Amino acid sequence: MPAPTSFATDTRLTGNRVVAIGIAAIVAILTVAAIFLFLNLPSANAFNARVEQIFIENDALTGEAEIKLLEILAQSGTAFSDTLTSYRVVIFVLMVFATALLVAALVFLVIIIGQNRRMDEIERAGLRVKSLVINRNDRTVLLNDLEFSLTEAALETLAVLAEARMDEDVLTGAELEGVISGRDASDCEEAAGATRIKRLRDSLGNQMMAELLVKTIARRGYMLSIDKDVIRMV
Repeated sequence: MPAPTSFATDTRLTGNRVVAIGIAAIVAILTVAAIFLFLNLPSANAFNARVEQIFIENDALTGEAEIKLLEILAQSGTAFSDTLTSYRVVIFVLMVFATALLVAALVFLVIIIGQNRRMDEIERAGLRVKSLVINRNDRTVLLNDLEFSLTEAALETLAVLAEARMDEDVLTGAELEGVISGRDASDCEEAAGATRIKRLRDSLGNQMMAELLVKTIARRGYMLSIDKDVIRMV
């Protein structure tokens, strides 16, 4: 009985479905919250209606001061209505902004999770290098179809690591520094070799590729994580 096979398209469709469901849930929740909020806001005409009721119930208020007071109340009601309308607009804009932020956060979260999974797959599979050509004269490195121009120090570091890989050796930082400087490894510091490794990785530019190409082995040292048969020096 054949083992079940998982396809990349199935994973992608599942991820897209999760994103779509998440966006729909965010929009639905915020829509319900907005409706609840707007329904519980006081009516914009509530103050005006109350002032009108006072006019109707107190038709005996005919004095000039009383009429002036009622006019002031009516103007206050209009101002309250305008303010409440502006508040509604502000609340609506904030709700739209919150929806956009949550949707963007969900999308970015899914992207980050996908990138992390991809990184894990690459780390498990290792860097697939078909050819590594080191050209000392041009100070260039051809890694598969990618060409890198390195500094002389970075190129020398990579060349020493390549020679060690062809001999299936692992170099400590002190040994690496010793080979490059021509001194005995006991007279060199581990930090000097580690600095050379860091500069090499920085010269390669692509941090993910550099970390996978130049592998750090705990308590042992550094080596190139590629097949020794693909290495060529020119």
